[in-house]
Amino acid sequence: MRLFNIATLLPLLVLLIASPVCAQVTFGASASEGEPLRRQEWRVPSPDTDIAARALLFRPSGAGPFRLAVIAHASTQNVLRRAQTPQPEYRALAAFLVARGFAVLVPERLGHGATGGRYVEDQGGCDEADYARAGRATAEEISLALDYLQKQDFIRKDAAVVIGHSAGGWGALALANADPKQISAIIAFAPGRGGHANDEPNKICAPHTLLAAAAEFGKAARIPVTSLVAANDSYFAPVFSKALADAFRSGGGKDDLRTLLAVGSEGHWMIETEAGVRAASGELARALNLPKPAATKKP
Repeated sequence: MRLFNIATLLPLLVLLIASPVCAQVTFGASASEGEPLRRQEWRVPSPDTDIAARALLFRPSGAGPFRLAVIAHASTQNVLRRAQTPQPEYRALAAFLVARGFAVLVPERLGHGATGGRYVEDQGGCDEADYARAGRATAEEISLALDYLQKQDFIRKDAAVVIGHSAGGWGALALANADPKQISAIIAFAPGRGGHANDEPNKICAPHTLLAAAAEFGKAARIPVTSLVAANDSYFAPVFSKALADAFRSGGGKDDLRTLLAVGSEGHWMIETEAGVRAASGELARALNLPKPAATKKP
């Protein structure tokens, strides 16, 4: 009798084990639009064809088509921290962009949080860090998500914007070689990798390797970049960020670096906060070529 029960349950067990894999390769929206900013949970393609990356989508009211902004999140070489990373949201930045007519996609890349999978952006150890390869891997993930959204009816096929943060900003620099008709601007908040080496502030792992990779990205760049860094960023301080922008420009790329006022106790995370977005709003509007607000008449 016990053997009969096990045999009867086997097809059900196979189905239960297989179902998550089926769900992983289903792309598109999986939540209602009843939340603020029309927040939706999406699944978008990743370099691993067996895994659909989790993503959040925010968009204005109406049918569109809207310009697309993709926000590429920060990362870490620490496996445990990556696994525990909550779904990136950048809610204040998304609200700023939605209010100005953008649909905003925040994809979670492989090796992070609930998306899981292999960490394809691994830069390697400090002595043999391959920052160029890591940046290109990040750029590929951003590109796959962007391409998928631009196939949707409510998204414009042109003039997308990529906004990267830290390692996401580094990947955005690598993506500057894309078609300028598809992506019109790149904004990188404190771009780089290897910051806080051994968890020490103002220490960067193999900084010369990072600068050399930035110059390499600049050689193929076709999209203008605006880099923004807070005065109190201890991962990639303004002095180093200037050297990185200079290296990118030495290869032929365009990078307009702007230093922002200190925000909070650690400026590296400014773009994740409302105060940080307020502090960066003027530079964001300039980089996005947004119209200036109309002057109010004095009574």
